[in-house]
Amino acid sequence: MRTRQFRYLAVLTAALVIELGPLPTAHANTQHIVHPGESIQAAVDAAKPGDTILVEAGTYRENVQITTSGLTLRGAGETTVIQPPEQAGTNACAMAQTGICVTGTAEQPVTGVRIRSLKVTGFAKNGIWGKHTDQMDVRTVTAVQNGQQGIGQEKSTRGVFRSNTSKDNGQSGIFIANTVDEEGAAIDTRGAVIRGNRLTGNRVGVGIRRVRVLTVESNTLTGNCGGVFVVGDEGTPRAGDLSIVGNQVYENNKYCPPNPRLDFIQGTGILLTGVEEVRITGNTVRDNAGTSPMSGGIVLFPSAVGAKNSGNAIKDNVMANNQPADIADRDAGPGNTFEGNTCTVSEPVGHCAKEAS
Repeated sequence: MRTRQFRYLAVLTAALVIELGPLPTAHANTQHIVHPGESIQAAVDAAKPGDTILVEAGTYRENVQITTSGLTLRGAGETTVIQPPEQAGTNACAMAQTGICVTGTAEQPVTGVRIRSLKVTGFAKNGIWGKHTDQMDVRTVTAVQNGQQGIGQEKSTRGVFRSNTSKDNGQSGIFIANTVDEEGAAIDTRGAVIRGNRLTGNRVGVGIRRVRVLTVESNTLTGNCGGVFVVGDEGTPRAGDLSIVGNQVYENNKYCPPNPRLDFIQGTGILLTGVEEVRITGNTVRDNAGTSPMSGGIVLFPSAVGAKNSGNAIKDNVMANNQPADIADRDAGPGNTFEGNTCTVSEPVGHCAKEAS
């Protein structure tokens, strides 16, 4: 009986092949190897979801536009260098003056793009930028001397930024925003993660603008004008509901001049401005010193439109030698709490639980 069933299935399958053609097969993930002198963009354009583009050591002068989900772009470490082309390119990433662009649409975000082990440097705007992405994952990348953001995303969800070095960029080392070219309320990142990065020499180490639900954890931030900036306003929903945990934030004493929305920056460790329900826990914040209105270790400050911080919890941080204060609550918003912090000077007095040695 079983043999007769198998023969029937074999005949039926053969008939279907004759009538419909061969049955489709799943795409086998392919590796595309890019050698020095070849085009990364050509390999990206030829790739399908699930493919990997392996870029050998060398210098590649181009803007790379990724619009296909599920791609992995992997270099050989800092010896794989992406720089601006000698002649301006024509794709959307070239128009954006950015090194690597991962771009979807509001209706169809690009998902699951991974970028690994390469260096992106010298672009007029951003090193790596995602827009309308979900689960963009950037690790072991070096972003150096780009005009605006080293690495970042807008209008995107569940981004992961881990073990990167982002230094000497004109704005933030790593930046997550609702949008950069229009006004709007905070968006839910659905759990974006900034973890284990080294961020030095930027205007701001980590910039968080009008977003909610993410984690900034175990990063080293030093030599910037400011360490971590969380920026909101009076919009609804408000920015906040995020965690800043276990970071090393020290000697962020570079001077950055004012701009139309913000006073000069110098000597700011962690700044909250116009946000709610942020949890700042277990960070070491020391030796951040300056004379800006935002200078100090952990600082609560009114937003550019005067919105106060509310319901934020500053707990179990260790602070020392921040000037003019280790903790400074300069807008006295409602419901902010200060608990278990080791420090010596607070504004107003009473926010330090025990004296730092």
